[in-house]
Amino acid sequence: MVSIREYVDFATDACFRAGRLTLAHFQTGVHVEHKSDQSPVTIADRASEELLRRWINKRFPSHALVGEEMGQSDNDSNHRWFIDPIDGTRSFVRGIPLYGVLLGLEIEGDMIAGACYLPALDEMLAAGRGCGVTWNGRETKVSRVTALSDALVSLTEPGSLDASHEDLWNALKRQAGSIRGYPDCYGHCLVATGRCEIMLDPVMNPWDSAPFLPILQEAGGSFTDWRGEPTIHGGSAISTNGALFEPLMELLS
Repeated sequence: MVSIREYVDFATDACFRAGRLTLAHFQTGVHVEHKSDQSPVTIADRASEELLRRWINKRFPSHALVGEEMGQSDNDSNHRWFIDPIDGTRSFVRGIPLYGVLLGLEIEGDMIAGACYLPALDEMLAAGRGCGVTWNGRETKVSRVTALSDALVSLTEPGSLDASHEDLWNALKRQAGSIRGYPDCYGHCLVATGRCEIMLDPVMNPWDSAPFLPILQEAGGSFTDWRGEPTIHGGSAISTNGALFEPLMELLS
């Protein structure tokens, strides 16, 4: 039987290897294609996912795979790996170092392990249920900020808070200590490492979210959808340091 720690170690190693592969294309003027939803994709995205799938299939051939670029395997296993080969492709193609390689394992509907590697920054976050979370090999925790007026709030882009979230946006501008646009996975990493208190993502896929539920929970924070449910399948995501979860939910309601 494979332990949760072994899964964490595997995810860490796999993300590192895939991340180093992406650096071969980073800041090289890599050719960009556009998918049907007009989101960008590159040779680096595909090569990274191919490597991750190959490693998972070799080590855990009975497990199911769900990837951003190559879809879901025909395996109905209750062990599912969620793969985002490059989270933040828009940053990647512009040569901005705030992108990551994400990998998370769900067992019987419970996210139990995950890793996020930021290759251009050489930062690794990894966590497993009951095993804690590490940032570059050292234990990390969320911040102890308890007042929204002292909080740093991040979001991928201000425009993501459309008219349906206008009240929230106005409340945050009045009450939050500061608001910055740290995009995609990087914002969630900042919360998990105590450098930010809240990260808002109104639109998320399961592979965007997969590693962050165990990472934030093990760091002492929260990772939920916008209804406050701890899930990667809610279509949205909020990371908090835990202390500011209820105040934020009150603003959302």
